[in-house]
Parts: sequence; structure tokens; C-alpha cells
Amino acid sequence: MSVIGAQEIAEVRRHHLAALAYEVEARGLWYRMAGPEESVLAVLGPRTRRRIMVVATPVGGGWSFLWSDGGMADVAEVARAADQIARRLA
Repeated sequence: MSVIGAQEIAEVRRHHLAALAYEVEARGLWYRMAGPEESVLAVLGPRTRRRIMVVATPVGGGWSFLWSDGGMADVAEVARAADQIARRLA
């Protein structure tokens, strides 16, 4: 993979994580972008103080969110992913 390809992947990853950050914040959760090139979204339930780490990764011909405890959702279903994460942090 070329450096340009790696940069493009990092940009797409940040874009998907930023969309998810917007959705989890709308559900009352706190978040922070972490890791090299902001490659991980740390989501915190402010009441429970529980935390989930989320990554966005290429899968087949598209992208998916993956998070601890086996969570997975297609990035096209960002609201559904945010709902699942909110339930786990409740």
C-alpha cells in the first residue's frame, strides 16, 4: 500500500469516527478521539463511567465500526451503532 493510500484510509476512518462521535454525543455520551492519527473513538457513559473503544475499519467492499464486547455495525448505520453503544454504556 502506498503512503497516499494510507493517508486516504486514515482520512476516511476519521470521517466515519467523527460521524459516530456526533451521534453518541447527541445521546448524552462523552467522547474523545484517541490513538495515532485519531484512529480510535473512546466513548464514555457519564453516569456509569463505563467506556467503549471504537474503531472504523475496511471490511469487504465497505467499512464497519467495531467495538469492545464484540460490537459491530456498518458505517452506513451510524445511528444504529450509536444506539447500541448507548445501551451498553447505560
